[in-house]
Amino acid sequence: MAGIIAVPPAQAFNLTAPAVAQRSDVVEIAVQNKQVSAAYRRKKVRLVTDEKAGTIIIDTNNKYLYYVEGNNRATRYGVGVGRDGFGWSGIVKIGRKAEWPDWVPPKEMIAREARKGRKIPAFQEGGVDNPLGARAMYLYQGGRDTIFRIHGTNQPWTIGQNMSSGCIRMMNKDVEHLYDRAGVGTKVIVVGPGNRQGKVAFEDRGIDVLRTMFGG
Repeated sequence: MAGIIAVPPAQAFNLTAPAVAQRSDVVEIAVQNKQVSAAYRRKKVRLVTDEKAGTIIIDTNNKYLYYVEGNNRATRYGVGVGRDGFGWSGIVKIGRKAEWPDWVPPKEMIAREARKGRKIPAFQEGGVDNPLGARAMYLYQGGRDTIFRIHGTNQPWTIGQNMSSGCIRMMNKDVEHLYDRAGVGTKVIVVGPGNRQGKVAFEDRGIDVLRTMFGG
């Protein structure tokens, strides 16, 4: 099985919330800026791939996750991906799953945020305010936790952005939909900048076509 490959950072997008005053027009603008683009709504698309039905393919460049349905079809979801310096690619599997998961940030994250003057909890119970959202699928390789997850979010407006520490974020309604379909052991292919797992070619003829040629 191919290893996880560190890749050059993709361009990051800074999400800045406008100052919200008491005027209703300013509030309306702030709300509009937090809406998810229609391009990232869940959709059935055409997908040409050699991968079996039930495989997950994540295109971090374009912020899409594909669940292969077979017969050249897939369900496409919009996702948020790793920010500057946190991109990766590789072939992994879902090692375990959790509903309304607790959040235990890695020590490295706690230390990194502390250097920025931010204090994050060592543990946060699952719930609507938890950054992992409604569901989490934990990605493993060789029987070991990679510390990367496919999970929901309490910040849905970050979908379509480079905002995470390497995890794949989904809207809660989408991660619940995927969670019910993707079981433990599901193969997950992450395609990112500098990917060396295989060749990827995109076509645009009015439909989504993602051709993958991966081994393993």
